[in-house]
Amino acid sequence: MGSSWRGWREGRDDARRRRGDDRRSHRWRRALLATFITAAVVAPLSAAARPEIPSPPPAALPKPTATNLDEIYAANSANATEAARMAAAHGDNHRAAMDKKLAAPTRHLLTFDGRGPGRATEVFGDLARADHVAVLVPGSDTSLDTYDRFRATAAALQRQLTRTAPHGARTAVVAWLGYRTPDTVSTTVLTTDRADEAGPHLRAFLRRLQGVVGRPTTVSLLCHSYGTVVCARAASHLDIDDLALVGSPGTGADTVAALHTPARIWAARGKDDWVGEVPHVRTDLFGVTVGFGTDPVSPAFGAHVFAAGEGGHSDYFSPGSVSLTNLARIVLGDTAEVTRA
Repeated sequence: MGSSWRGWREGRDDARRRRGDDRRSHRWRRALLATFITAAVVAPLSAAARPEIPSPPPAALPKPTATNLDEIYAANSANATEAARMAAAHGDNHRAAMDKKLAAPTRHLLTFDGRGPGRATEVFGDLARADHVAVLVPGSDTSLDTYDRFRATAAALQRQLTRTAPHGARTAVVAWLGYRTPDTVSTTVLTTDRADEAGPHLRAFLRRLQGVVGRPTTVSLLCHSYGTVVCARAASHLDIDDLALVGSPGTGADTVAALHTPARIWAARGKDDWVGEVPHVRTDLFGVTVGFGTDPVSPAFGAHVFAAGEGGHSDYFSPGSVSLTNLARIVLGDTAEVTRA
């Protein structure tokens, strides 16, 4: 009787736990569905609120090499100057100011396109002579209008690398805004569509970059938020040393092996990052696959998980932070010094 009673009670408790898990899963799915529907309404309205910003087409440039970077920087600076003039004539003073800052002779633009939300690739450091290069890929809500925020992360990383690199080692950081990022409140931020479009562009850019840096330069790809989905789409067969995923909602891949890259894969999440509350699932809604699957910091994914401290979603490159210190160690190849989570 005692054992039967215990068995019945344990079975009842297991059933309650399963029902609780099912209810939590159902709530997450309803929340995801609500976000998807809300975004479907809000995104078109917000997109329609602002007219297209006129800008010249990108400058016609040769393939970048170690010897023609100054020529490329000058051509993109001239293009950004013209973009600033056109934006000002259009009445968009904010974009005009952003373009004007990008056009400054102290800035080094490897690419520039001022049309629409805009795209730009900026270099920090001496790219042609660097021993270690980091390429940064941003997440949602990044455009020329918000570019200063993205630029600050690249500048912070370059300062950290300069301070901590071994004597004589040269470093460079490349801020790659080479795709149309999704809005945080939109349908596109919930799917891989923008990443599917961006992945081939990132892959092509990194291959062109090899013509500038060559070997034995190490190249690390550091990806934030939705940018981690983009990097996952580009990862296969890339000639890079390390791939770091920070603040990732998932990559669309279930495991490191599914990325099909020989690079070391790293992942981190700050303790206050709201992405930790996002359900790491993929589900079909109205024939569309929503969500990005396995959590990159979970053991099931198989990445090297490193410490990111107490920071939130926008704090991974904050000066003095645990995450920035570890990212610099990854770029410099000091992998034994990376603190693990």
